[in-house]
Parts: sequence; C-alpha cells; structure tokens
Amino acid sequence: MRGGRPAQLVLGSVQLGLAYGAANRSGKPARPVALRLLQRAAEAGVTSFDTARSYGDAEERLGDALKGRNVRTTTKLAPLTDLSPDASRDMVRAAVDKSIVDSQKALKRDVLDCVLLHRAAHRTAFKGAIWRRLKEHVVQGTIDSLGVSVQNPEEARDALADASVRHLQLPYNLLDWRWQGAGVIAEIVKRKDVTIHARSVFLQGVLVAEDASVWPRIAGVDAPAVIAWLNEKARAFGCGSVADLCLGYVRGQSWIDGVVIGMETEDQLEANLALVARAPLSPQDCSLIEARRPHLPAALLDPAQWPWR
Repeated sequence: MRGGRPAQLVLGSVQLGLAYGAANRSGKPARPVALRLLQRAAEAGVTSFDTARSYGDAEERLGDALKGRNVRTTTKLAPLTDLSPDASRDMVRAAVDKSIVDSQKALKRDVLDCVLLHRAAHRTAFKGAIWRRLKEHVVQGTIDSLGVSVQNPEEARDALADASVRHLQLPYNLLDWRWQGAGVIAEIVKRKDVTIHARSVFLQGVLVAEDASVWPRIAGVDAPAVIAWLNEKARAFGCGSVADLCLGYVRGQSWIDGVVIGMETEDQLEANLALVARAPLSPQDCSLIEARRPHLPAALLDPAQWPWR
C-alpha cells in the first residue's frame, strides 16, 4: 500500500522458462500456453513483469508475447559464472555487455526498463567493475534504472546504502520476521526513490500447498502445525483461502510497491487476478499477524538454505 495504493501484481516468469518451485506439479508450460498466459495477463491490466537471463527461455517468451505493449519489464543480469576470480576489467565489461545485449534481443527492447543484479555480491565484485559498467549503460540510455535482487537483510541494507540503487527485490511473506528486526523496513521508508518488489509471497508455494510433504525438512519446523495456523488465521481475518491471507498481508504493507508471483497456468493467473482484486489486510490486521505468528527458523524463510529433497 505504498503511497496509499495496494501493491500491484507483478507477473514472475521463472516458471515459464524453467520447471521451478517446490509445489510445482505441472512443470514448464509449452510455449503456446506461456504466450497465451502472458497475453491474457497484459489484457487483464497487468503492467509489470519480472524475468532474468537465468530463467531458461523466459525472456524470449516475454519478448514474443508482450512486444509492442505498454508494460514494464524487470530483468536480471546473467550470473556471470564463466568469469574467473581473476578476470580482467575488459573481460568483466564484455560479460556484462553480452548479458545486456542478450536481454535486449530476447525482450525485443532497445532500452531495458530495469536491470537487477541477480547476485547482490556483484555490486562490489571485481573491484566494482560489474556495477560501474551497468551504470555506464544507464548513462548511455541502454538501461533506464538499476537495482539488486537480495536474499537477506544484510544484502538489503548494503544495497539501500547505494544511491544508484533504484529498485530492490526481496523475499517476503507473512511468516518472515527478519526484515523488521534487522531495520531494513525503516531504511526502505527513508528511500522513497527506490521501488520495492516482494517475491516468495507463498514461499515457493509451500504456504498454500496444504500438504506437509512438500515442506522442506528443517529442524524446528512443524509443518502440519504451521498449516493449521495459516488456515485458522485465514478464517479469523475473513480471507477466502490461505493464498488470500498471504497475499493480503504482503499487499497491506505500506513499504511494498509490487508483489512478484510466478505462475505457469492460466488457471493460476485467473486465481491471482481475483486475489489482487480484493482489498488487502488493514495495518491493524497485519500487526496482529506479526504479533501472533510462529517464530520459525531463518533456514525455512530462505529457500537457498533448504536441504536437497
């Protein structure tokens, strides 16, 4: 509800380019299915899309489906895994340039709306060469704005301290206690020039799966008990489902501009469109959830720490 407006739906495309997500049972959709989904989203009023060089062919699918439409697409720099630790400045610049050119071609755009670092450490890696080259692209007009996709509060604080960061994407859901306690939200409030997108609202789908078997096995996490708590709170706050509760909570945060939700079927799109048409939870209801939610291990809240199944 930043600026008095509920956070908008941002269509995440990782599932359109890869078989992704702990609760994904349908796999990567066929190309015609993906294109129809994206076109239907744009026709329904979705104006913001999220993708990345590392999401398989997701960029290409967005480019084909959305060409000529008045939408905003945020992509992410390639992971640059081919660069050795002692790569020269010219090698680093060439790798950055290749990622940008590849995104331009795939998305069919001369100017990229927003490019995020997929790895926050790249802002200072190679003596800052990656970030400097990206800022040069902004000056040249190849990129409109830059940002960082972060995994944890420490990365978020570091990114917010950089005035050239104008977009921040972070994982956030109604169980995630880390950001407020670490002072990140307070720093975000100070940076009104930074667009904030929250991802992992459903924690890769496990929060809405109603199936304890898809939850990662982490010490201190009683999945059936958390599922019961989520359902009880959905009823208590008059939500139609746990998904409604989860999305209503995040959209009710005054510091969030957009909520990135990945989807691989048109049925999921229609369900999410219906959810964002509902009013978000009030600040009072959000505070009640924060006061009563179970304090779960940080290892659950960060999928990067989940054990291999």
